[in-house]
Amino acid sequence: MSALSPSAQRVQAVLDGFGLGHRVVEHEGSTRTSEEAAASVGCDVAQIAKSLIFRGKDSGRPILVIASGVNRVDEKAVGRLIGEKIERADPEFVRASTGYAIGGVPPVGHAVPPLVLIDADLMALPMLWAAAGTPNAVFRLTPEELSRLTGGRIEAVRKG
Repeated sequence: MSALSPSAQRVQAVLDGFGLGHRVVEHEGSTRTSEEAAASVGCDVAQIAKSLIFRGKDSGRPILVIASGVNRVDEKAVGRLIGEKIERADPEFVRASTGYAIGGVPPVGHAVPPLVLIDADLMALPMLWAAAGTPNAVFRLTPEELSRLTGGRIEAVRKG
């Protein structure tokens, strides 16, 4: 097995700190989208835990919404849940607040600790896959582990 890229290695180091045995895997092809990630690891698109960064409109703080790969996030609902309107984050804000580029943002190890909401739909699935620092790196975990590792609140964030 070849060595991980620097960004994926940073995620692996964070995961090692939790001591649960998670392993980052880098694929030849892209795992940037939920569909690509699911095809690469051989799971259902719903099992992809996509990390989406938003920005608090007033506070400017990073908001991490971890959503099922098949769901769109209801931004108004997220705003109500956190008590502040949110806006989409630009690539520079995402990199500055997480330390990673869009397409590889992991749910853990961010430069600025975000407020975290977890899509309630993920909790019904047996196993999840999340991005691990690059557009072709992922790691596997259970919904319960996702909740424990991120300290996120489980909420209904799906649009529709």
